[in-house]
Amino acid sequence: MEQITRIGMDTSKHIFQLHGVTAAEEPALRKKLRRKEMVRFFEKLAPTVIAIEACGASHHWARLLQSFGHSVKLIAPQLVKPYVKRGKNDTADAEALCEATSRPTMRFVPVKTAEQQAALMLVGVRDRLIRNRTQLANAIRGYAAEFGLTAARGKAHLDPLLERIQADESLPALARELFAAQAKEYAQLQAQIDEVDARLMSWHRADECSRRLAKIPGVGPIGAVLLKMKTPEPELFRSGRQFAAWIGLTPKDHSTAGKVRLGVITRAGDEGLRSVLVVGATAVIQHVRRGGRSSPWLTELLKRKSPKLAAVALANKMARIAWKLMVTGENYTAKSTPAALAGVA
Repeated sequence: MEQITRIGMDTSKHIFQLHGVTAAEEPALRKKLRRKEMVRFFEKLAPTVIAIEACGASHHWARLLQSFGHSVKLIAPQLVKPYVKRGKNDTADAEALCEATSRPTMRFVPVKTAEQQAALMLVGVRDRLIRNRTQLANAIRGYAAEFGLTAARGKAHLDPLLERIQADESLPALARELFAAQAKEYAQLQAQIDEVDARLMSWHRADECSRRLAKIPGVGPIGAVLLKMKTPEPELFRSGRQFAAWIGLTPKDHSTAGKVRLGVITRAGDEGLRSVLVVGATAVIQHVRRGGRSSPWLTELLKRKSPKLAAVALANKMARIAWKLMVTGENYTAKSTPAALAGVA
């Protein structure tokens, strides 16, 4: 049998489907293996190119296969889908992965180290805790409203509401006990969030690039940490616009017959990173509308566009500046913004 030069591997928890081709692009391998069998198979196989869909556990398998001497290519699922010929099954997916890897313009996902995965896990834990806190706060407000107790929106107004509830002796004893239990749970969640935030800030202070990114207006420490963690190799992007498109901050293109038709933003890429940039841009715009200083570009934009559209446009600009700083190693200064953007269009 001729030597296999490229293998597409569709992964799952227990079953792994392989599709391999030779240098002449002739199919030479179609095999289904269980987890232990797959590991033993690649341990004995001569070094080759292996394509895996970038999904759960894919970075672990990539690191393991690289330790055997193989070259591993991770591909985003949406880039593999066009190469699935017909139907949806493991065999077709493995063949599509093998085919997609051969394309000269294909974009690959950098393999993350175990340390990078641990840092991203910290961000994921923080997101989950914040969602739990928001859900609990909404539940407390809803229950309190049933007894005629309301408070203004915002996290800062929840503690005073809980104090009012505990001081209101007209409430049934059962309701006061349940509110006390929820208040205790809320305090525990807040303590966990504070602990995670402290670890993230420690990581941020120890990383030189993250400290530089935090100086961009609207980015801040959390945004800087996300940009650094989720963009391990910014030099893979040809421009700041491509980087912003990767995050999902560029408009959908429906152009045809020479007519340019742009729609809403694509919302592709990482939702958490995009959300942090848009929220940061919204904060900058709120500061400007309250009388704060602003760049001429943003001032003119706010005259023509609604605050929400301006926030997305500003988030796009922030992403381009961040890419430029990550690639060049420069420091952000407000006066050098036009120069910094000169090479990111």
